Amino acid sequence: MEKTERFIGLIGLGYWGKNILRNLHGEGVLHTACDSDIEIVARKKEEFPGINYTYSFNDILNNPDIKAVVISTPAVTHRELVEKSLRAGKDVMVEKPLALTVKEGESLVRLAEKKQRILMAGHILQYHPAVIKLKELISSGELGKIHYIYSNRLNIGKLRTEENILWSFAPHDISVILMLLDEAPEEVSAFGGAYLNNSIYDTTLTKISFKSGIKGHIFVSWLHPFKEQKLVVVGSKAMAVFDDVSKEKLFVYHHKIEWKDGRIPVAMPAKYEVITVGSEEPLKQELLHFIDCVQSRKKPLTDGQEGLRVLKVLEAAELSLSGNSSKGQKHEQPGYYVHESSFVEEGVKIGKGTKVWHFSHILKDSVIGDNCIIGQNVSIGPEAHIGNRCKIQNNVSVYKGIYLEDDVFCGPSCVFTNVYNPRAFIERKHEFKETRVKKGATIGANATIICGITVGKYAMVGAGSVIKSDVPDHAVVAGVPAKQKGWVCKCGTTLDFNNTDAVCKYCGNRYKYEEGLFRTIEGK
Repeated sequence: MEKTERFIGLIGLGYWGKNILRNLHGEGVLHTACDSDIEIVARKKEEFPGINYTYSFNDILNNPDIKAVVISTPAVTHRELVEKSLRAGKDVMVEKPLALTVKEGESLVRLAEKKQRILMAGHILQYHPAVIKLKELISSGELGKIHYIYSNRLNIGKLRTEENILWSFAPHDISVILMLLDEAPEEVSAFGGAYLNNSIYDTTLTKISFKSGIKGHIFVSWLHPFKEQKLVVVGSKAMAVFDDVSKEKLFVYHHKIEWKDGRIPVAMPAKYEVITVGSEEPLKQELLHFIDCVQSRKKPLTDGQEGLRVLKVLEAAELSLSGNSSKGQKHEQPGYYVHESSFVEEGVKIGKGTKVWHFSHILKDSVIGDNCIIGQNVSIGPEAHIGNRCKIQNNVSVYKGIYLEDDVFCGPSCVFTNVYNPRAFIERKHEFKETRVKKGATIGANATIICGITVGKYAMVGAGSVIKSDVPDHAVVAGVPAKQKGWVCKCGTTLDFNNTDAVCKYCGNRYKYEEGLFRTIEGK
């Protein structure tokens, strides 16, 4: 295909997506741009005319003229959007991180290989001219033997509630460090502080050790008095500094160490040298690389495997933050409670503040977030994923393939399934269908969720209902089979609409419903 052909779909036009929109529009390759926010779409139509706009992700999936997609949405949506795009036969570039767990990342990499599709992670710094030059300095031996490498990514800026600072800031620096050293960490540990929101870290320090003897750290914070984005490489011959905030991006210090009387080291500081690098915009270079990979079918520099390597470091750091070790220590770590009548298998990860009550069974490789309540006679796993602050009441089974995002409530004896047509005498584990319950949703007592569907954010499923199809965000559904009865506020109060507008009588949140789209206007 020619570069001028419009063959790319963009999902997400907000915080970072607007920059991608500008570049793709400038290259003349953008076919359709998608966002669920009516106001954002209206503004972008005026600013970047000549392309299609839609509120529906399915419009992009179902369009045969769109060969590739770029995904710039919140991290919690990445796995679902990437998987659906790959299954629709699209090449994919997704902003960092690739997914929220290593297992999710591995499944996406396998799917891309099976579908023979391009899968690229948006690790933008690997396309920065200064980072490319820094790699050349290390590879040529100009810095000597590398001893230590560290980065500071600090700011007082956009505060997130859907992900902590580790997942928001650190992927960039992890990606660069792994690329510069060309080896995987042997050990990862981290500590940090959550000051604004319980269990959401605002600042973390991740320590990394490599088999070669190189050590380093990554310090990230969004509670910092000024912006700093520096990466420092300490070598035996020289030290290099990549300062992305400075006008001059790359510096080399040829400091020397002399030995007084042969036994006392004395530092001999030297003036820095500014290394000339190109002025190309890293995002533009990254997108041009993706376009080239789609057209030539070559493997991206930051392909799915590279994204997976970064995920492994992130997950190890997250595990360390929760009080466990990246070397695989098991559930006996402090920070949560498991009743003596319950059983937790090997490989399970349980977050701080979580309580597992009587006669429950947590099967291997399951992940349970912070501050969850797991009731009596609950079975989870294997390989199930439970977010933070979830409440799972008595007599519930959460099987493999079930993903509960943060703040999900599962009422007593509600039922999840993972096979659509089970038989006792036919093995169908390879047919397990994934079910996802999104942030803040409520599943009523004795409700049944048929596998393969998604329950939207803050949706409310009535007691005893049977859910056979996707439930929209904030929808109230009930019955057998369930049908939508109305809309519900984030706080759980039913909404009464006056034409297109509704104000929650309990908490004052405001919503709008028009053109078939439900959205939050103001929310607490």
